[in-house]
Amino acid sequence: MKNITLKQIAETLGISITTVSKALKGYTDVNENTRKSVLELAERLQYTPNSFAVNLRTQESKTIGLVIPEVVHHFFSNVIRGIIEEAEKNGYLVIILQSSESVASEKKQIELLLQKRVDGIIISLSNESNNESYFSQIMERKIPLVQFDKISKLIPSSKVIINDQKAAYSAVSHLIAKGCKKIAHIRGPVNPQNAIDRFLGYKKALEDHNISFDPKLVYTCTDVTFEEGKSFAKQILASHPDIDGIFAITDLVAVGVLAYFNDHKIRVPEDIKLIGFSNWFMSQVVSPKLSTVDQPSFEMGKQSFHLLLEEINAKKDGLSFTPKTIELDTTIIEREST
Repeated sequence: MKNITLKQIAETLGISITTVSKALKGYTDVNENTRKSVLELAERLQYTPNSFAVNLRTQESKTIGLVIPEVVHHFFSNVIRGIIEEAEKNGYLVIILQSSESVASEKKQIELLLQKRVDGIIISLSNESNNESYFSQIMERKIPLVQFDKISKLIPSSKVIINDQKAAYSAVSHLIAKGCKKIAHIRGPVNPQNAIDRFLGYKKALEDHNISFDPKLVYTCTDVTFEEGKSFAKQILASHPDIDGIFAITDLVAVGVLAYFNDHKIRVPEDIKLIGFSNWFMSQVVSPKLSTVDQPSFEMGKQSFHLLLEEINAKKDGLSFTPKTIELDTTIIEREST
C-alpha cells in the first residue's frame, strides 16, 4: 500500500496541510469538528507519520544504541529489559548490538551507530577493550554516552556501576566469617576494570583479616565460562587439597566449580565453601544453592537510560552537561554453598 501523506489528507478534506498537522498533534486552536474529521480519515487511510522527515526537522532520531558483550546472558538480558522499559516510556527505539567480547566488533558497531545517527549510546565494554581511542569520534560529535558494568575510567562519560572492589571484599569477608582460612579466587580476564576491582577486593579482604595473599591461589579466566569453572576446580583440588573457600568472578564460573565438585563427591559447604557474583537465576536452582553477590542489573539498565536521556535533553536545550557516575548498592545473598 502506498504511504499516505499529510497533503493527501488535506486535499481530501479541503483544508491546509498545517491544519492537518496541528489536528494530528492535538493543537487546541483547531476546530473540534475539523480535528475529528482529520483523525477519522487518518485512521481510515492508515496514515503513519514519516519518521524520517520528522527526524530531519527535529534533528532527532528518537533512537539509541546499546552495545553489550552478550545478549543471551542473565545479567545483560536484565539490563536490556531495564533500558527498553524506560526507553519505550519516553518514545525511544533501542538498537541492540553484541560485541561478543571482541574489540574489533565493538569498534565496528560504534561506527554503525554513528552512521545511523543515534541520539545516544549505552555500552558495556568487551573484555578485549584496552585502547579506547576509537571512542574519540563519539566525543568529537558530542554524542551522549553512558558506560555501565564493564567501563573504562579513561573515557570521559557518564557511568552506572557498582563498587566491585567493595562487593568482592564483602564476598571474601563472608567466606572468612564462615571459617575459611585458605581461599582461592577465580578471576576475570586482566583487562576489564570490574575484574581488576574484584581481584583487588579479594586481596584486601585477605590482608585485613590477617590471611597471607598467595598468587598461586588466583586463577584467571579467558572467556569466563562454565567450562573454565570446572577446569579450575580440578586444578585447585590437585594443587591445593587443603583449600576451604572459593570466590568466583561470576555465578556461571561458580556453577562450573560446583558441577565438578558434585561429580567428584566434594561436599559443599562442608569441605569447601563457594560464593559467586551477580545473583543469576541459575544460582537458585543448582544444588546446593549458590551464595552470591546480588548485582542490581535491571536497575542498572533503568539508571543507564535515564542518565543518557538527561544528557540528550541537555544537548537538545543547548546546555552544558557534566558526566555523572551513579553507584548502585550490592548485597550478599547467603545460600547453601556457604
